Amino acid sequence: MIKMISLILGGGAGSRLYPLTKDRSKPAVPIGGKYRLIDIPISNCLNSGVRRMFVLTQFNSASLNQHIKNTYNFDLFTHGFVDILAAEQTPSSDKWFQGTADAVRQSMHHLDNHDYDFILILSGDQLYQMDFEAMAKYHLEQQADITIATIPVSARYAPSFGIMKVEQNAITRFVEKPSADILSDWTSEVSPENQGKGRVYLASMGIYIFNREALHKLFEEKQDAVDFGKEIIPTAINEGYRVASFEFDGYWTDIGNISSFFEANIELTDPVPEFNLFDNEKAVYTRPRLLAPSKVFGTKFNYSVVAEGSIIHADKVERSIIGIRSRIGEKTMITHAIVMGNDYFQTLEQIMALEEGTPAMGIGRNCTIERAIIDKNVCIGNDVVIRGHSSLDNTETEQYCIKDGIVVVKKNAVIPNGTVIGLGSPAV
Repeated sequence: MIKMISLILGGGAGSRLYPLTKDRSKPAVPIGGKYRLIDIPISNCLNSGVRRMFVLTQFNSASLNQHIKNTYNFDLFTHGFVDILAAEQTPSSDKWFQGTADAVRQSMHHLDNHDYDFILILSGDQLYQMDFEAMAKYHLEQQADITIATIPVSARYAPSFGIMKVEQNAITRFVEKPSADILSDWTSEVSPENQGKGRVYLASMGIYIFNREALHKLFEEKQDAVDFGKEIIPTAINEGYRVASFEFDGYWTDIGNISSFFEANIELTDPVPEFNLFDNEKAVYTRPRLLAPSKVFGTKFNYSVVAEGSIIHADKVERSIIGIRSRIGEKTMITHAIVMGNDYFQTLEQIMALEEGTPAMGIGRNCTIERAIIDKNVCIGNDVVIRGHSSLDNTETEQYCIKDGIVVVKKNAVIPNGTVIGLGSPAV
């Protein structure tokens, strides 16, 4: 039995995912219509037999706490748990987490009462399905002090990652975000298939397994280190620790900004998406909401994902994610969009009591939504046009943002009847 405990890093303020992170932490951001980002690493752990998890966070953690409390409850006959560790002042530190390594260092005392030999460190903002038990067995086979999950990338993407030089499964050198002019010195041996695709650089996925003793020793040697990638890992390599590369060749994407978040969601509508929500053995778990099935009235769907509890009268929904409890009115057209849905149902009595001209929760009649993200609990009136486009400048108003050509309507926003947001549009 491999005795391993997991620490899932919740990330910082999540400014690159703003405004989705305005009122919630990055791991609590909804994805795929019914899930949250934190469900991905937790599900990977559960599917790999890792039952003890701490989630480290410090920003806007209330909704994350609620989601974890309502979702991951283990029975009395297991020692499993998913606990939140928020940044806290202690006798040894009065600062918030300064980086990935500092977050883990400040949280290590919470592990003192647990029996473990290995620490699995994960990110809370990535989309992938990985067998951590296989990674742990590989770690043991390599007799490694540290094992880092790596993924082959091409020269186009290599400058955006920490790149490992790997020789006979061992990481011998590391460079953070190398410039294009030095890449030729950073190729590693990869499979013939990846070689043919030009994916000859091994990028760190930010997924680590540490021997317990090795991590404690590294923290003692580098007491001022705040980041794994920039400080702890290079130190380990330079000081003779056995650092192994676990090459992963499946689907993996880092949800770093609005654009990557948007594309990762839309790719879920592919006929056979690379991230498989329908896998029998690699299930993605989330809160069981016990909602009614969705109802549809004459809508043409094409390449779309629809979550439960929705009431849809739209004319067309194409290449879109429709989240839980969504309400969409007649003659509305939605294409290349993410509708996150609602946290509760608005009753008929509440809708009838609205003042004339005040939109109900959801999307009204005769609307056009394209290349947009509609956050939760939004009230969009009738005859509204929201159309993102790559030519649009980044913009922010009280009700919405435009980032990377994508319109993001903020949580709880109210968009009046007849509003136009997009090319040449006036602000709401």
